[in-house]
Amino acid sequence: MADYVLQLKNINKYFGKNHVIKNVNMNFKKGDFVTFLGPSGCGKTTILRMIAGFYEPDDGEILLNNRNIERVPPYDRNAAMVFQEYALFPHMSVYENVSYGLQVRHSLKAEIDQKVKKALELMQLQGMENRYPNQMSGGQQQRVAVARALVMDPEILLLDEPLSNLDAKLRESVRVELRDIQRRMGLSTIYVTHDQSEALSMSDCIVVLKDGVVHQAGTPQEVYFEPETAFVADFIGTTNLLKVNGTGSHEVEYRNVTIRTDKDVRPGETYFISIRPECTGLSEMPVQGKVNVKATIFNKMFLGEKVRYFVHDGADKEWIVDVFDPGRKLMQGEVYVNFPDEKAWLIKG
Repeated sequence: MADYVLQLKNINKYFGKNHVIKNVNMNFKKGDFVTFLGPSGCGKTTILRMIAGFYEPDDGEILLNNRNIERVPPYDRNAAMVFQEYALFPHMSVYENVSYGLQVRHSLKAEIDQKVKKALELMQLQGMENRYPNQMSGGQQQRVAVARALVMDPEILLLDEPLSNLDAKLRESVRVELRDIQRRMGLSTIYVTHDQSEALSMSDCIVVLKDGVVHQAGTPQEVYFEPETAFVADFIGTTNLLKVNGTGSHEVEYRNVTIRTDKDVRPGETYFISIRPECTGLSEMPVQGKVNVKATIFNKMFLGEKVRYFVHDGADKEWIVDVFDPGRKLMQGEVYVNFPDEKAWLIKG
């Protein structure tokens, strides 16, 4: 049996008549960095708050290290949460904020000092013990909030969009620091975000949600290259999503163009094909051994190492094609979009 730090079993949650979390079943491995990803209102923060103990599920079980906790109050769960707005006490110093949970537990002064010192060192806050939140930048306040969670030695760390209030450059550097600290500590972590780049760059596992339903859970590579639903394909990164019809046991058709797949296909049924822009190319003539779709360039963006082309095919479907190492002469007019069969990922309709 796998070593799970957290298990969600048949979790359902209602707010009034609204069914916001729908039969969620998940297992989380110890030491993993798991990200809940989805659009606003999809239920990711609601699940996080149920794990933390701020909401109770209406149905189902939550197990933390095999202990049933869905009716256990937050302070008895040994799960630490960092909020989007940091939730620091403005009248308390950094030391007082970070040590607050330990003082509530009536820990010994020597233990408090030792743990606070270690947490501040981890978060690069040495020498700031006597500062107050209004004397610190947003990035520093965020580090204090994380340090306050780490001193509690939680079994699981819960992060609710903790970087969303930071500017883009600072957000990138802090997320690298967070991931590095999480790896060094081996701390099981659940992270909520709507930022796909954060999810793809930080996670061991990404859970993609929409309308309270888990559409897919897998590694960043799996959800990006092997989406299980059309929503996941379209939501994660950029893709060319085509509606196709099954024509043979391993073939589908798009505008009289045959695309072969290693998946079983039922003739007459509707499917989707997902093809990432970096897996496509453009040519003036059809390329032998590849799928070729005739199209017309209507826009392009020079991005240094690549050119991103926007083209329309005969069905007025817009394609996005990334051409790397493009040279100085850019393509225009009528072209063929081409790609290998194996780069087209088949999704059930």
